[in-house]
Amino acid sequence: MGQVKIYGIREHLIPIRDKVSDVLHACIVDAFKYPENKRIHRFFYLDDEDFFYPQERSNQYTIIEISLFEGRSVESKKYLYQLIFNRFEHELGITANNVEITLTETPLHNWAIRGKSGDELVLDYKVSV
Repeated sequence: MGQVKIYGIREHLIPIRDKVSDVLHACIVDAFKYPENKRIHRFFYLDDEDFFYPQERSNQYTIIEISLFEGRSVESKKYLYQLIFNRFEHELGITANNVEITLTETPLHNWAIRGKSGDELVLDYKVSV
């Protein structure tokens, strides 16, 4: 299970929203062997005056928060980071300096979806990759 939140400056993010979602989902699918049909993305658009970010960043500064079941290896997480940094730069023109990623892992028993606790679900994908 994975839920993704993407934060950025409204004027920058809205025009590229669909492409950001496509690129980000492809990275997650590749790094975590995640099913193509399990995309859960939410965009949070901020006005420039409501988003304080480090001075050495630009208005392309994008924060990505991913909530997911625990179980991915450190290697697969680092692979995900590199895919995002590389593809955001090459496909979206957003440099690695303007991307921040946070993964929050949760035990399966702390999720509830489709009427069951996460540890009771039969998943059609592996969590431990």
